[in-house]
Amino acid sequence: MAQFRLPQMSRVQKGNYFAAEPGAKKVRKFKVYRWDPEVGGNPRTDTYEVDVSDCAMVLDVLLKIKNTIEPTLTLRRSCREGVCGSCSMNINGENTLACTKSLDDLREGQVNIYPLPHMPVIRDLVPDFTHFYAQYASIQPWLKTDSPVGSRERLQSPKDRKQLDGLYECILCACCTASCPSYWWNPDRFLGPAVLLQAYRWISDSRDEATGDRLDELNDPFKLYRCHAILNGTNTCPKGLNPAKAIAKIKRLIAERTI
Repeated sequence: MAQFRLPQMSRVQKGNYFAAEPGAKKVRKFKVYRWDPEVGGNPRTDTYEVDVSDCAMVLDVLLKIKNTIEPTLTLRRSCREGVCGSCSMNINGENTLACTKSLDDLREGQVNIYPLPHMPVIRDLVPDFTHFYAQYASIQPWLKTDSPVGSRERLQSPKDRKQLDGLYECILCACCTASCPSYWWNPDRFLGPAVLLQAYRWISDSRDEATGDRLDELNDPFKLYRCHAILNGTNTCPKGLNPAKAIAKIKRLIAERTI
């Protein structure tokens, strides 16, 4: 059986610097975070000169690096359409999605690419979401009801359905959570903006019958009230959502119940 081989590239490699091929048309430099747990040691950054004449998004560049320069580069990606949230990372200091970040939107010069900040790194650009997903599961993100369904699905008026706009679109990319200083300081106890936005999605659902229990569960000095509404999460959300607004509404509902 024939073995797959990467094409031989006429590149000059000096340490962690990979120069562009001769004749490259449109070259940009990309500085990429690298760390392999099997190798150990300290993380490093590798710099790649890439011909981006056939690349539109940052994800295109990373896949080109992986396919033609450095096959050991590790990253998550799936949909390429900003739907799955897999390729969230820090690009030029901004938490965003590599598949929707256009090269044209980046300032001139070198592009710096790192994994999401303040999260454990599994390898290269892949953060460990184990704790993040456990926090998401803790809010019980499903419809909770006691009344029987009846002969049809649980119906909802257009007005009630509209209450979910700006909430259901969250793709759990964790860009907002990884940009929140309160989460950096208290990741073990503060749920963070993404999970709290998801919690409000179910609180605001007219079909759900566990609003009181959900609010009681969130009424905690650390789970909810470590949010100080500095809007980092809102400013970085690649879907244009507003987790700070959702968190404020949770706080207001709790306050109204105690009056």
